[in-house]
This record gives sequence, C-alpha cells and structure tokens, in this order.
Amino acid sequence: NITAVLEFRLLGFSSNLHCQILLFTVFLVIYILTILGNIIIILVVTLEPRLHSPMYKFLKNFSFLEVCYTTTIVPKMLANLLAKRKSISFSGCMAQLYYFISLGATECYLLAVMAYDRYLAVCEPLHYGVAMTPESYTRLTVGSWVTGVFTGFLPCLMVSRLHFCSYNLIDHFFCDISPLLKLSCSDTTAAETVIFILSLLVLSSCFLLTLVSYLLIILSILKIPSASGKRITFSTCSSHLAVVTIYYGTMISMYVRPTYNLSSELNKAISVLYTVITPLLNPVIYSLRNKAFKKALEK
Repeated sequence: NITAVLEFRLLGFSSNLHCQILLFTVFLVIYILTILGNIIIILVVTLEPRLHSPMYKFLKNFSFLEVCYTTTIVPKMLANLLAKRKSISFSGCMAQLYYFISLGATECYLLAVMAYDRYLAVCEPLHYGVAMTPESYTRLTVGSWVTGVFTGFLPCLMVSRLHFCSYNLIDHFFCDISPLLKLSCSDTTAAETVIFILSLLVLSSCFLLTLVSYLLIILSILKIPSASGKRITFSTCSSHLAVVTIYYGTMISMYVRPTYNLSSELNKAISVLYTVITPLLNPVIYSLRNKAFKKALEK
C-alpha cells in the first residue's frame, strides 16, 4: 500500500478564516520588521568604519544568517495562511527541511564563535589583536557556514528515503523533522536515532562551548575592582548572551529528545519562537543594548 507522495498538505494553525487573517497580519509585520532590522545592522556595520572590528563583522554575518533562516520558513507560511489549498511539493518540502537544518546548525556554530570572540576580548585583551586577526575571522566564519551546509545533508537524506503513504497531511506550518517522522508509514527508528545523535552533538557541543566561554567571561568580570568597569564589560556581552539563551532554550527542548512525541500544538508554539520571534529579537537586542551601534546608527 506504499505510494509515491508528490506533495504534502500543511494543516497550519487554524481553519478559522478570521484567525488565519489575524495570524497572517501579525506574522507579516514581524517578518517585515525582522528583515528591515537585520538589513539595518548589515548596512550600519558595513558603512561605519568604527564598527569594522571582528565582533561587529560576526554580528553582520549573524544578521544575514537570520534573514536567510526566517525566509526559509515565513514566506511559505504566509502564503499558506491565505491559500485555500495549503500544500508544498515533496521536493519543496525536502529543500525547506534541508535549508532549515543547515541554517539552524550554522547559527549554532556562529553563536559559539561569537562567544569565543567575546572570551578573547574580555579574558585575553592583550592577545586579542594577535588571536583574532582578519584571517582568523575569515576562517571561523567560513568554517561555520561550510560545517552548517554539510550538517543538513544526513537528516534530510534519511527523511527523504522514508516511505509516505497516501495520507499526506502534515500537522505543522512547515516541513519540520518531527511531523514528517510521525507521518511516515515506514520504520523511523534508525532516522530518529541518527537525528537525535546529530542534534545532541551539534546543539550540546555548541551550547557547552558557549556556556564555558561565558563562565570564564563572568569570572573575569568579577575580578574587576570597580562597579562601573564590571557594568561596561558585561554590557558588551549581555546582548549576545540573551540571544543565546532564547535560541538554545527552544532548540534543545525541540530536538535533543530520543523520540518526537511532542503534541502538535506545543510543537507549533515552540517552532514559532525560533523561526519567527527569535530572528526579530536579534536586531532589537543588539541595537537597543549596544551604545556603539546606537551612535553609529544615529550618525
């Protein structure tokens, strides 16, 4: 009874028309603000010579990544909110899944690299110029992107090789791993195990590297004698720490689990946090909490 599935139907959030229009309006406003905010960061860092340090170059890369990451999910979600036939082709679904995983992994690597950059700046200030050269910045940035690109291959390959029977309704607003595994009519044990191990390795290792960096930063800040010195030093890292906490909190709760049996509504709610809300918080947090960036923006 196995037949080739040419497309999937996305159930989305609600069948109520007024609710769909409301969600479309809210998500469209958030998406526009996200794109504009991250583009402003990219432009300001590019145009202001004082912001050409590695920290702000990493931030510019991160903003570009956020634009790509949210664009993988939100435009199709907005189109389906207004469409009568909420569908996505099989190839389109696999492409969306691949870009979502690859860009999400790249974000993990880049957040870890940004934490390492702050560690060098705070804990090893005299060696920072030698350790974080333009060549080092380029290697770390390119390495994050390339590793992220390769991270997405194996999960997407394993999901694409599963059998999907005539029932093709995905109880989600995009092609995520969990609803696709639930939808498959073949044995998903191997795919679940491999994806769990890969998620554990990527998310946990990047999170631990970031956590260790910030623990060392906090210990260094506590050694500063003056209260104003502590406040100034911590302000350079607090915005990045806020983004890290929000992002890893939602991602680990979703993917570092041996089984994918979370309720569909809770799954959707958590997914909205890291696909729609978190990319918006990036420009808000970095622009409002960074004095150097605000001065450059005013200029």
